[in-house]
Amino acid sequence: VQLQASGGGLVQPGGSLRLSCAASGNMPSSSTMGWYRQAPGKQRELVARVTSGGTETYGDTVRGRFTVSRDARKNTIDLQMHSLKAEDTSVYYCNVRQPRWSSTKYDYWGQGTQVTVSS
Repeated sequence: VQLQASGGGLVQPGGSLRLSCAASGNMPSSSTMGWYRQAPGKQRELVARVTSGGTETYGDTVRGRFTVSRDARKNTIDLQMHSLKAEDTSVYYCNVRQPRWSSTKYDYWGQGTQVTVSS
């Protein structure tokens, strides 16, 4: 599975940005797709993920500001970000992994896209 992310960039505080990620290759339709982020000197953290059944999970710091959406036909996942803050500055990574119930483990990562929130 290959993941291609796009949409990062520089945005002012309070602004909006949309990230997109397309999965290619043999991605099982039951996969969970998500976005994570990692700032310098910090651990990678969950931003948002969505299961094949449509269950969404958000990180505490983005809930209410970010919205994740998934297109099962296109194998894409988007992240719409609103009310961006300086602390949202990070490298954002697209992820595909096995569903929680699966005994077959896999975990794929995209190359990362930089989001910088600054005036």
